[in-house]
Amino acid sequence: MHDLIIVGGGPAGYRAAELAAGENLKTLLFEERRLGGVCLNEGCIPSKALLFSAKLYDYAKGGAASYGVTCNSAAIDYAAAVRHKDKAVDLLVGSIETSLTKKGVEIIRERAAIQGRDKGVFVVNSHRAPSLLLCSGATPTLPPIAGIESAMTNREILALTEIPETLAIVGGGAAGLEMASLFNSVGCKVTVYEMLDRIAGTFDREISGMLQGICERRGIVFHLNAKVNGISELNADKVLVSIGRKPSTEGLGLENINVHTERGAIVTDDFMKTSQPGVYAAGDVNGKSMLAHTAYREAEVAINNICGKKDMMDYSAIPSVIYTNPEAAGIGETLESAIAKGIEARETKLPMGYSGRYLAENEGMDGICKLVWDRNRLVGAHMLGNPCSEVISTLSAVMHTKMGAEQIKKIVFPHPTVAEIVKEAVYHA
Repeated sequence: MHDLIIVGGGPAGYRAAELAAGENLKTLLFEERRLGGVCLNEGCIPSKALLFSAKLYDYAKGGAASYGVTCNSAAIDYAAAVRHKDKAVDLLVGSIETSLTKKGVEIIRERAAIQGRDKGVFVVNSHRAPSLLLCSGATPTLPPIAGIESAMTNREILALTEIPETLAIVGGGAAGLEMASLFNSVGCKVTVYEMLDRIAGTFDREISGMLQGICERRGIVFHLNAKVNGISELNADKVLVSIGRKPSTEGLGLENINVHTERGAIVTDDFMKTSQPGVYAAGDVNGKSMLAHTAYREAEVAINNICGKKDMMDYSAIPSVIYTNPEAAGIGETLESAIAKGIEARETKLPMGYSGRYLAENEGMDGICKLVWDRNRLVGAHMLGNPCSEVISTLSAVMHTKMGAEQIKKIVFPHPTVAEIVKEAVYHA
């Protein structure tokens, strides 16, 4: 008998297991594949390792010349870059397993199936506990088009050890754009097909247009408003399908305990509770904000509530990042979305060059910082330029604590840092 059974060892699952064990809950974790989930093994970490190799190669090929550094005969050993990626992933997976084991979490390497509820406890693969946390993640969405079985998902493309001559990417969202940036940098001819009239999904429209322009100048070809009917029509050596992910609930046994779902996602409230008492869900499986950092926070909320500590999830300050070169980042409302919601919003827009550090390290690079206001309260922020992935966390803290413009002005930023652009933009509001 356990106190808590967790299904899934991705970001939500392993974070929850660590916290639960720290609260002296006897915890059982089911994971049929490797700990870390898609993010660590087939997404966030491996892609960033390879993107860093590509960025270094960009500098070596000529990008560093603007800063007085010349590299002769620059070359990339892509197989070596993949080995570096694998090493980083293996170290992190091992670290998670070691941490969970030291904390006393029991890990079972098999697919979990909920068998039902018996005398007030849940039964999963014949194991029993009064509380159940579902963190089964998500799987790639594959369109019903001819030849789809020959296409790659993020799992297969990150396992490649050779650079294809041509690559077609179906989907111009964050993951597709990152792979486009990566393979374009290492010498592959990349074409992106996007069914919408712009790339980057719900990102700020101006920033998505600027990012597209930068990518096009580097040789990436975009086809917008494009409907793909078959893989063979794309005429590329390799095809990546990256149109999103769907919650992974099939075969989980939710029907045995009557957990409510909508469009395949487990419905949760702000306490991460499902329709059934004692059952919680966190991470991609609830379909709310399918990002690893959201999953971490949802796991914290779930465990706190399981332990009787009231905690609520706040989705209004969740940052998103596209790790292309340059990076794009956003949080909260765009001006367009705010107006659509009836907010009398206004926007502050400032070139990233107002930051001395940015100007010193990003010669010739377009960059912009945009802040969206509801009266004096910040409700959105959007950026293009390196390293906005590091700056956006400052804006997350600002929005989460609901700081006004005058409070933000009192923050002391270290000089010189790119994050100073935030304060500059506030003073220009």
